[in-house]
Amino acid sequence: TFDERAAELIRAAGLTWIKWQIPFVVGDFSLITVARDRVNWSHERGFNVLLSVKGDKNELASMGTAYYEEYAGFVGELARLQPSAIQIWNEQNLDREWPNGQIDPRMYAALLQPAYERIKSIDPSIMVITGAPAPTGAEGAFGLNAVWNDDRYYQGMANAGIANFADCIGIHYNEGIIPPSQLGGDPRGDYPTYYFPSMMDRAALPFRGTNRPLCFSELGYLSPEGYGRLPDGFAWGQNTSVAEQAQWLREAIQIAAQRQNPPVELLIIFNVNFTRFVDNDPQGGFAIIRPDGSCPACDSIATLRR
Repeated sequence: TFDERAAELIRAAGLTWIKWQIPFVVGDFSLITVARDRVNWSHERGFNVLLSVKGDKNELASMGTAYYEEYAGFVGELARLQPSAIQIWNEQNLDREWPNGQIDPRMYAALLQPAYERIKSIDPSIMVITGAPAPTGAEGAFGLNAVWNDDRYYQGMANAGIANFADCIGIHYNEGIIPPSQLGGDPRGDYPTYYFPSMMDRAALPFRGTNRPLCFSELGYLSPEGYGRLPDGFAWGQNTSVAEQAQWLREAIQIAAQRQNPPVELLIIFNVNFTRFVDNDPQGGFAIIRPDGSCPACDSIATLRR
């Protein structure tokens, strides 16, 4: 959750959007109230709002196509709250977020279309953003029932015509350990998701000719500084300092702002002030507000306004 100090710090940095992830559970109308409170809190402090709406993969699996209309109804109610943007799902190329054995961009398109149409019928000005596939090359190890590589998934989304039912293509970048301007030199190798420029190209290429921009719903750099050692699954980020995190976020924003064909419409930093730092989930290491309360990235990003 945000507090007043977090709001002050990101406002001083020149950041103008807040993203809230809202879960959808069939029949739980209290979640509309949760979303309303978060939208109102953000608007009162002068921020635009992105609501990222992730459903329950088990409900999706059990209900089948009937789920699509339930989900569309929920995001339609969220549209009445006047957020600036709504994102439809999250990392739908992983069985952590989508039913195992059913990962398929065509199925996602069937969910997206009625959601898009419902949102636009209520407020055409709301930007509808696709769910961002998780950057990954793991399909060879785990199989297509469990994961699709993001490039395969993006191409499948394009083939399914989702550009007709979205204003922006969602993208994540969260495993960088070198400056975002670099096109090589990562000690892990040359896989495209390691590099900021090639990650943008990976998402954009299937949609060339559609005039759809990119929207980063998560962009972050992991640093363990102030927390301690990263868990083994995240050891790749062990040597990234907070100073590097701050500088690289500034550079990434600058590079994204200069991109054309397609442009980057929105960039959300992952994350502001999470403190969770456990074996399988060191989200606090991505936070720009560090354990001592400082925000070096805020100071670094603020220099872009001068």
